[in-house]
Amino acid sequence: MKKVAILGSTGSIGTQTLDVIRENRENFKITALTCGSNIELMINQIKEFEPELVAVAKEEDAKRLQMKFPSLDVHYGEEGQITAAVSDCDVLLNSVMGMRGLVPTYRAIENGTDIALANKETLVAGGQVIMDQVAKHNVKMLPVDSEHSAIFQCLQGNEGKGISKILLTASGGPFRGYTIEQLEQVTLAQALKHPKWTMGQKITIDSATMMNKGLEVIEAKWLFDVPLDKIQILVHPQSIVHSAVEFEDTSVIAQLGIPDMRIPISVALGYPDRLPYREKGLNFFKEAANLTFEEPAPEVFRCIDLAYQASEAGGSYPVVLNGANEVLVEMFLKEKISFIDIQRTLESILEKHNPTYNLGLEDIISIDREVRKEIRELI
Repeated sequence: MKKVAILGSTGSIGTQTLDVIRENRENFKITALTCGSNIELMINQIKEFEPELVAVAKEEDAKRLQMKFPSLDVHYGEEGQITAAVSDCDVLLNSVMGMRGLVPTYRAIENGTDIALANKETLVAGGQVIMDQVAKHNVKMLPVDSEHSAIFQCLQGNEGKGISKILLTASGGPFRGYTIEQLEQVTLAQALKHPKWTMGQKITIDSATMMNKGLEVIEAKWLFDVPLDKIQILVHPQSIVHSAVEFEDTSVIAQLGIPDMRIPISVALGYPDRLPYREKGLNFFKEAANLTFEEPAPEVFRCIDLAYQASEAGGSYPVVLNGANEVLVEMFLKEKISFIDIQRTLESILEKHNPTYNLGLEDIISIDREVRKEIRELI
């Protein structure tokens, strides 16, 4: 039985992970859960899955849980998240949002724990540091993002084969085909309506700006050790082909499936085995009957090129890109800036940035803190 700890158990990925485990109880034991402020849902999860340890954001919520579950090991704050990450488990599924996932992932790897990663910001900001630790401690880094899971699956049995190209698919988001002028009129309500996926607010906005795809390019670079010029984005509105790999002989292997995050979650949790799934699979005469592909529009969705440029420049550039984007998305969600302001401000910040290189974990945290302060003062 595989012991699993989940960071962010009440979020979209966390709850779907528990769906997978609920259907495969004979294979998994939940040992630790963490959440932010959704305490009522956390209480239900504790009752159902009986973890040994939990962590929440606030001390008062931790006290409430401790009173309700006297024998439970309860923690709070950033240290609580790290405590859960290094607890006794075989795999840590990290589904927290943003840079908060970096340090717990790092500590879990140090502890020799395999990682199921649904927190792309960990590799965007700390790719070199994290992957060095993965190699040093000989742990598995199993992708949970649907695109990276697809690439991972395409590479099984093809390790060491020459890769010509990674084909990273994107739905195009709610504003596919828009002009810059149309993006200037976008409202928050429109940006929060993704045509294919149900996700948290931050990643939904990232998908609308296409920054999510830019971040995934950087994540793919680190996960699969490929240069940026071998990663190509394909806009695929149907979200049936989740990504593909073209090899040196021009053969293309793709992974297809219904748009359901529980599938890549089950691949990561079950690896190297596959878990049974009780929902209906892909119908080639319906969902997959007409598959189309388009080139992205980086001249409109500037975040795509900004991600490529930041990753190519290296050093502190990806840290700044990621931290600034998180704050700008937060500002947009609070309706303090417009949708188009996200990419325009990012472009301005990166142009002015004076980079540093050879970053350690503390350097990354410090730079991230500074850029967030700079953006908030600017806004």
